[in-house]
Amino acid sequence: MENANNLKVLIADDESIVRKGLRTTVPWERFGMEVVADAPNGASAWEAFIEHRPDIIITDIVMPEMDGIELLRRVKEAEERTKIILLSCHRDFEYAQQGIQLGASGYLLKTAFEDEELEGLLEKMRRELQRRPSPAPLDGEKLEALLFGWLSGSSGRFPAELEQLRAEAWRFGGQDVHVYHVRTEGCGMPWAEWLKMKQDRHSSGSEAVIPYGADACYWIVPEGLQEAAHSLLIEAKGSHGLLKWSAKGPLGPSSNIAEAFRFLHKEAELERAYGVSGGDWPEPIQKAVQLLHEQPGSDWSASELAEEVGLSRSHFSILFKKTVGDSFIAFQYKRKLRLAQGLLRDTDLTMQDIAERTGLGDSKYFSKWFKRCTGQTPSQFRTVQKGESDRTV
Repeated sequence: MENANNLKVLIADDESIVRKGLRTTVPWERFGMEVVADAPNGASAWEAFIEHRPDIIITDIVMPEMDGIELLRRVKEAEERTKIILLSCHRDFEYAQQGIQLGASGYLLKTAFEDEELEGLLEKMRRELQRRPSPAPLDGEKLEALLFGWLSGSSGRFPAELEQLRAEAWRFGGQDVHVYHVRTEGCGMPWAEWLKMKQDRHSSGSEAVIPYGADACYWIVPEGLQEAAHSLLIEAKGSHGLLKWSAKGPLGPSSNIAEAFRFLHKEAELERAYGVSGGDWPEPIQKAVQLLHEQPGSDWSASELAEEVGLSRSHFSILFKKTVGDSFIAFQYKRKLRLAQGLLRDTDLTMQDIAERTGLGDSKYFSKWFKRCTGQTPSQFRTVQKGESDRTV
């Protein structure tokens, strides 16, 4: 069991004898440290970092799956405070130098370092870590930026920050949690303000709210408050009929909470695109529509999509029509038309580019198809739409 007063150490090396040697021969207690995990490769080390949030990492540079330099880069992006010692061989000297430039606290020649050399580094890092206070939790605005960056694929910091908040800042007492995605568009009040109004009746300071735009947020609630949270949402729905929410949980200590955020985000995207909550659909149909939504240029056949979601073609076609209200073919045409109209209205892409992005072949076929569907050529539609847009500016 981890001692909360000790500095936490993670060892990453693909040689078990090195990991075992460092675990058993270094007097960790003397430095107020303990080894909380070891890993045989960089990918496992990253997972261990997410789980334990160690203060110190000792890692080999050359490892399978993810090398020590990439591990260093990810860790420093997620937690600048973490100290990292690189283990290298002579042939890895340039990599070690790169590691120092990226923020490593030092490096040791794996085949030749003396115990005093490692212990000197550990003592130096102990003093620095004890002298430097832990960083304050990120405020809502910064968390929102990290969440947006992660969902859009431009940053990977959010999951690590989320796990740190769960471990250190949120007073959940080790309980499972539920993640709610609350949408307040048209309600006139963000969900965080509603919670403040009801603080006397509901809040114990244990919930956490991460905003996501002006009209949405993610609300993290411990298991003990889940029933009260649901009641509060129902009450708010009574006075603000446009209030919407979806939820994922319960999520235990080993669950990846960040993936719940991603799931709820994708579900909300489907709702915005098709007007029906994913929770109202059978799971195979929800999965099928999500695939169509995420791959707009793909030309799925009913047979291919049915196989992908685990249904026979006939069962899939019947269930799709019953759930969505359109046949699969009609739905595909409507989806492609909506996508084409958006690209014509909001971009300056060529007709050929739009034809390819919508999976409609070449520009000639696309133009004929579009006119058959709308009564206008793509060029006429674009001219009218952009003209209206100019008049509203």
